[in-house]
Amino acid sequence: MGLAETLGNYFDVQEHGSSVRTELLAGLTTFLTMSYIVVVNPSILTDQPNIPGADGISIAGIPPGEIQSMLAVVTILAAATATFVMAFYANRPFAQAPGLGLNAFFAFTVVSALGIPWQTALAAVVVEGIIFIILTAIGAREYVIKLFPEPVKFAVGTGIGLFLAIIGLQAMGIVVDDTATLISMGSIASNPVAIVSVFGLFLTFALYARNVPGSIIIGIALTSVLGWLLTAFGPIAADAGLVAGSTSVSYDITPLAGAFISGLSDVEAFTFALVVFTFFFVDFFDTAGTLVGVGQAGNFLDEDGDLPDIDKPLMADAIGTTVGGMLGTSTVTTYIESASGVEEGGRTGLTALTVAVLFLISLALVPLAAAIPLYASHIALVVIGVVMLRNVVDIDWDDLTQAIPAGMTILVMPFAYSIAYGIAAGIVSYPVIKFAAGEGDDVRLGHWALAGAFVVYFVVRTGGILAAQV
Repeated sequence: MGLAETLGNYFDVQEHGSSVRTELLAGLTTFLTMSYIVVVNPSILTDQPNIPGADGISIAGIPPGEIQSMLAVVTILAAATATFVMAFYANRPFAQAPGLGLNAFFAFTVVSALGIPWQTALAAVVVEGIIFIILTAIGAREYVIKLFPEPVKFAVGTGIGLFLAIIGLQAMGIVVDDTATLISMGSIASNPVAIVSVFGLFLTFALYARNVPGSIIIGIALTSVLGWLLTAFGPIAADAGLVAGSTSVSYDITPLAGAFISGLSDVEAFTFALVVFTFFFVDFFDTAGTLVGVGQAGNFLDEDGDLPDIDKPLMADAIGTTVGGMLGTSTVTTYIESASGVEEGGRTGLTALTVAVLFLISLALVPLAAAIPLYASHIALVVIGVVMLRNVVDIDWDDLTQAIPAGMTILVMPFAYSIAYGIAAGIVSYPVIKFAAGEGDDVRLGHWALAGAFVVYFVVRTGGILAAQV
């Protein structure tokens, strides 16, 4: 029996309507769309002395560049560990890595604004992960997710699609910050990155529309090559941003691994609890929303909008978070970029296994992973974001008690730049609208409890309570 047949049998590939080749291609697609995290996560978590407020991990006697290389290794190890668990335990095509947004909260809020030592912040991540493991083991996380109102479940995929799209469009320079309108169209015609990005985006759309196998990978690769050619042989300057920089790797992660232990020795209980609480909520509902949204894209959800056996991918997330914190990185979560692999046909853990193996390979080839410019890899986010908008048809828009929670979920997610905030808006509005419409019998006690918990979360997160404790 060959290796391909063995893998196919182990992961039940044929039973899931896929093939080994499709699963491998899907894994490669997912890896390429999320490989940027190997470079981005270290840059966010590392203290940047020249950037006000950008405090993060700093180690006496070690320059920031070297710390970033350590964090690149830690990022890879954490991602590979969590995704291996996803592959072999959950048999799902979802990939995991340190989460964007969570790493910014770690560095800019917990360490910088609150003045909490980074070792203590890592301790909070580990504690959060252990709590997740316990709750998942007893089935509590699955129960909470099943309390998601139906319109919120069906809206998550569309909301994530918009969220993906705006992330991609920003990285490509197509939309930019605007002090008057918040966002606006960028100066596309005068920005080399935007010009190449638009070309690559429409090329990828064309390939995708023609059902070309590996269309997203081809689009990313051709866009990257075009950027390199224009820089090396064309009129574009080297500092124009068309070519990604490289990251040197230091395999000595001992200054980071286990640092959380010292962080536990000097903990102010209330502030520490609030930090754990915030990590908990963001990670919990980011992961839950991503699993449901990507599951919807892959037709994994049952007739009630639930992901069967969701406790298994949740456990992979919990283990990844715990291991990541122990190694020295912020919270690990399931990646919305997994949708790109699912759209390429990934249906089993073999897709996740492929991603995990590619992460391990990138330990030796981090400069190669970093050679994919951010704007090129984010073309996939826009393509998948557009495709995921089709999930909106599952919502009963004629029923306002369904349309309002669904609409709030979809709108808040991209505008607040947070999957968790979008889900929160939908969950809080659901029982209120149901009660106002005289349909209170449809609301369970759990719906009110979730809504109340999110109100508390919003107060803590946006009311300055965390900062007041410092």
